Amino acid sequence: MSKVLLKDVGKTYPNGFVAVKHADVTVEDKEFVVLLGPSGCGKTTTLRMIAGLEEITTGTITIGDKVVNDVEPKDRDIAMVFQNYALYPHMSVYENMAFGLKLRKTPKPEIEKRVNEAAKILSIESLLDRKPKQLSGGQRQRVAVGRAIVRNPKVFLFDEPLSNLDAKLRGQMRTELKKLHLNLDATIIYVTHDQIEAMTMANKIVIMKDGIIQQIGAPYSVYFDPTNKFVAGFIGTPAMNFISAEIKQDGGKLIVQKEDMKISIPEKYVPKCKEYLNKEIIFGIRPEDMYDKMFAKTPDTSDIIKGKIEVVEPLGSETLIHADVYGYDIVAKVDPKTKAEPGMEMDFAIDVEMIHIFDKDTEENVLFGLHEVK
Repeated sequence: MSKVLLKDVGKTYPNGFVAVKHADVTVEDKEFVVLLGPSGCGKTTTLRMIAGLEEITTGTITIGDKVVNDVEPKDRDIAMVFQNYALYPHMSVYENMAFGLKLRKTPKPEIEKRVNEAAKILSIESLLDRKPKQLSGGQRQRVAVGRAIVRNPKVFLFDEPLSNLDAKLRGQMRTELKKLHLNLDATIIYVTHDQIEAMTMANKIVIMKDGIIQQIGAPYSVYFDPTNKFVAGFIGTPAMNFISAEIKQDGGKLIVQKEDMKISIPEKYVPKCKEYLNKEIIFGIRPEDMYDKMFAKTPDTSDIIKGKIEVVEPLGSETLIHADVYGYDIVAKVDPKTKAEPGMEMDFAIDVEMIHIFDKDTEENVLFGLHEVK
């Protein structure tokens, strides 16, 4: 079993800086877990503590059935792939991949077998005699991954391995790493600040901010049902739109109101929203849940946000419209047939089932747990 368990793990540096606070994470055997967050959130420190490259200040880390707090990195049965590849420039690809096995005094025939198998999985058989300087960035990354594979470890640790690659190559490598996970049946813990990498590769995402875990869940769970405003704004491209508004009574129903904007609150959300009647809240709606009224699911809807178009970005399959709405820069992802020009006024219809309400003070999602995860 290659289960990894972090229980109340924390890291405080000698200067008093607290990098990670009370981290509780369970990585199941054969799971692909992504630690996600902005720079400085503590995700790489967490990974390095699992690897044994950073001492933990509090808590326990368990790999398999063994607490590894005081176990040396080389004895933890993990393999780490670094952001800068960390290849030996004077060694060939074969020698780089074989080096760790040689240190462990693995028999030569076994080394050759493992290196060739890994090279085949990664399609780098033709590169085994080359030096790192003769390789492209993507090829170097494959070699770094291959060096980890030959170890046949309990757990693979990846520290932003794709950040040095161009956009197209990153996309290709995301697919390759996902295939690799399925082929190897391995436990992978992967650090990134790129939420697209997290959404496309992970079984489970751990979202961090300022050393504190904000939410843990499957990709669609954290996307459709974020626990707070930070998670809602960090996951999704373009980011969720936020508008300060109030919850009001309008006849027999509750609405979100901002000046002449009146958005109906669906019945299933009413019990939670009643607590905020006549109070200021933060209203959230994703760009893909806003429609040009002409192409809305329900064109006659009264749930409208009016805005003045500032920028139009045609992307082929969709169009992004940036609009000024009560002083907020709002982005809508609309039908490409939409006729839109800067300076035009536009009515955006809202899918009210997909609204989010955040407490103005705590920024917690008032409707957490109520959104349908698709």
